[in-house]
Amino acid sequence: MASGAERRPIITDGLPTQLPDIDPDETREWIESLDAVLDERGQERARYLMLRLLERARERQVGVPALRSTDYINSIPPDREPWFPGDEHVERRIRAYIRWNAAIMVSRANRKGLEVGGHIATYQSAASLYEVGFNHFFRGKDHPGGGDQIFIQGHASPGIYARAFLEGRLSEDQLNAFRQEVSQGAGNGLSSYPHPRLMPNFWEFPTVSMGLTAVNAIYQARFNRYLRNRGIKDTSQQHVWAFLGDGEMSEPESLGAIGVASREELDNLTFVINCNLQQLDGPVRGNGKVIQELESYFRGAGWNVIKVIWGRDWDPLLAQDVDGVLVNKMNTTPDGQFQTFSVETGEYIREHFFGGDRRLGKMVEGLSDDDLRKLSRGGHDYRKVYAAFKAATEHVGQPTVILAHTIKGWTIEALEGRNATHQMKKLTKDDVKKFRDRLYLPISDKEIDENDLPPYYHPGKDSDEIAYMLERRRQLGGPAPERRVSPTPLKLPGDAVYSELRKGSGKQRVATTMAFVRLLKDLMRDKGIGARFVPIAPDEFRTFGMDSMFPTAKIYDPFGQTYEGVDRKLLLSYKQSEKGQLLHEGISEAGAMGSVTAAGTAYATHGEPMIPVYIFYSMFGFQRTGDFMWALGDQLARGFLIGATAGRTTLTGEGLQHADGHSHLLASTNPACVAYDPAFAFELSYIVKDALRRMYGSSEEHPNGEDVFYYLTVYNEPLVQPAEPENADVEGILRGVYRYSEHTGEVDDRTPRAQILASGVGMPWALDAQRMLSQDWGIAADVWSVTSWNELRRDAVEAEKWNLRNPDSEAKVPYISQKLAGAAGPFVAVSDWMRAVPDQISRWVPGDYSSLGTDGYGFADTRPAARRFFNVDAASVVVGVLAALARRGEVKQSTVREAADRYAITDPTAVADVAQEGGDA
Repeated sequence: MASGAERRPIITDGLPTQLPDIDPDETREWIESLDAVLDERGQERARYLMLRLLERARERQVGVPALRSTDYINSIPPDREPWFPGDEHVERRIRAYIRWNAAIMVSRANRKGLEVGGHIATYQSAASLYEVGFNHFFRGKDHPGGGDQIFIQGHASPGIYARAFLEGRLSEDQLNAFRQEVSQGAGNGLSSYPHPRLMPNFWEFPTVSMGLTAVNAIYQARFNRYLRNRGIKDTSQQHVWAFLGDGEMSEPESLGAIGVASREELDNLTFVINCNLQQLDGPVRGNGKVIQELESYFRGAGWNVIKVIWGRDWDPLLAQDVDGVLVNKMNTTPDGQFQTFSVETGEYIREHFFGGDRRLGKMVEGLSDDDLRKLSRGGHDYRKVYAAFKAATEHVGQPTVILAHTIKGWTIEALEGRNATHQMKKLTKDDVKKFRDRLYLPISDKEIDENDLPPYYHPGKDSDEIAYMLERRRQLGGPAPERRVSPTPLKLPGDAVYSELRKGSGKQRVATTMAFVRLLKDLMRDKGIGARFVPIAPDEFRTFGMDSMFPTAKIYDPFGQTYEGVDRKLLLSYKQSEKGQLLHEGISEAGAMGSVTAAGTAYATHGEPMIPVYIFYSMFGFQRTGDFMWALGDQLARGFLIGATAGRTTLTGEGLQHADGHSHLLASTNPACVAYDPAFAFELSYIVKDALRRMYGSSEEHPNGEDVFYYLTVYNEPLVQPAEPENADVEGILRGVYRYSEHTGEVDDRTPRAQILASGVGMPWALDAQRMLSQDWGIAADVWSVTSWNELRRDAVEAEKWNLRNPDSEAKVPYISQKLAGAAGPFVAVSDWMRAVPDQISRWVPGDYSSLGTDGYGFADTRPAARRFFNVDAASVVVGVLAALARRGEVKQSTVREAADRYAITDPTAVADVAQEGGDA
């Protein structure tokens, strides 16, 4: 480059160039011409001319990058890099120690006879990214601003453990217990990935379920703004960092919510994508360029994009690139070839990268082959990374994504850049020695050769490196990652708020969905916890009768409402506010779950208990977002999931894909989920009260509340809600079953007896069947309300487990067995769920047991037709009870046939004229 030539980074609508200016005078004339147009004709004319120039440039095949992407070079040029404030030598040594211990920990865990797995390569590629953060940016919980939230890439966990070991937070024994969480004793092992439930004082966010990190990080940043705007907590100094892999970005969830972050201007959010160009088996985009692809996605979505592609040793070469030949080579080389360059010799690089053009060859004629082989990627250069992180934290008005080019397995010669590196979990002694030499560690061959396991390295508690690490963390507010639970105590409401539901609805017909919404409104008015409720819905508040909350609670929007609403003159008009309480997520169940997770864990992440109430079509809960709900349990979240319009035959007009008959079965697989299927409003009142006590109250066993969340299914079918019975069996309601209606007619020794177990919307069928059995067939049946099939099974399983472990103690009896003991006759279960839901308890029912259910796909029709088709209506229950009695010899088989024919239980057309109320959502 000519002496005095000026390198001017120019950013115009995302179109940067860093080519040297070979004619500053000509450049100045162009810029002055543009300034003149702006001054004399205004911005519109200048914009028109610029666009015409771009159009003409493309017509003449000038290499102008598309507006959605930029050249394959660093976004921040050398002359704009800030001063690096750290001690470069000390930080390099720290990284070496962490790299070593992370790799040794995984290698030890995969010794013969143990072989529990683990990943070495991911952290090795990302070490500089994390260490720049830990030493200079990530604020801990003791920071005056409250601390950052850091989503660590799951496969990088060994490096985080290795850092914690140097800091004194983890012991060598704990490193040796990596992935051995039971065999080494409770609390002594280290979880494979970030799992808060397994390490509740260390990890804050579960991240290894690919794709969920991106969504949850976005909604965490958004919820931080929600807390601030509502005046609950000042989160203005808290930043959300999400570390992701370039392969992970192929998951639809990873990119699915990025528009939310830009739309709400979440400049408190930074994605750091470790672009080592490699997924599990090979290149992410072997024939393409994943960094360019991701840049176009994020830039198009309105994000600030910072690329960190080349290390500082490329800067002199780029400075010579007066005609753009080097940049062009970088732009046109596919990722697969860059992976090859990462493992090849300098001679190969000279021939295949710099050898295609005389000008390129001349650039590197003063460099040796070894120099070429060592030309570094930007993600391994702490100065380049520091510049990107600093720019991200200072950027205003947009979220930032940092695309950092790295090499998977970097510094470990046996793994570096190889396709199989993800599956390589062991290092031979020769590999270990080469790795030690690469890191310049003072470990002798003897220490490696004479030990079955390679040693960890710690420079000593009094070393300069450890002192430096601890001081940096002290300045930044303490250790990270760290999870703390010290929530603001809540005063829970008393019985008064629940009294309305316990009175019943008189003659009015009220669906349990509406009953729940009525209770939620009353709870939101409570002075103690009302402001803590966070109602969440994916575009469906009105469906559930929650539009009455619009004028008062309002819908959250960080910009308020900047338009006149079309329904502004209506009483229940759509009202947005920056202080709004309701989170209206649009048609995005995944986004809604992101908000649930952020709100449901605020008691730990912010010390402010919030109570998410996510209401949704039950079909679109566990089936659609079950992975998010699993992570919800892992993150120890609390709150309510309300599966509304539940059951397979209630939302019948919508048809197959809206008809849920299995969500309770799916919910039963989640250990953190407490699931109920209440039939009546008064049951709901007791369940919600107890849920708030368990999750947000304080007890000796759980001083900060229990780490569970509740799934309640409610229905859209309007029914007359009964008042709670006198001497209501509250224990039975909460534990899962109680006798709701005992047969009241005359009974003698010859009267056949039966027990009907029902839940949810199945209760009216059971009660009607009880009447028909008595009046038409002389059968005395009792009806039991099963509020939770799942909790009954969970209790029974726990009883059996205790008995197995305590054979010399008095055996525990499952609650369902206790409650039904002595009940006469066969037991017939019915619900709007597939039979597998009530069949969960069959083993512990003390008598003959059978069930009716809605197995199969749903369809569009009336409720009576659907229930007759599935044989769960009252008539079918009657026949089911008679059949159970016939099997016991208590009624004749001909009686069963007579009843089946009388009720035409095989013919849905027989109920074609039966009226229904509230047939849709």
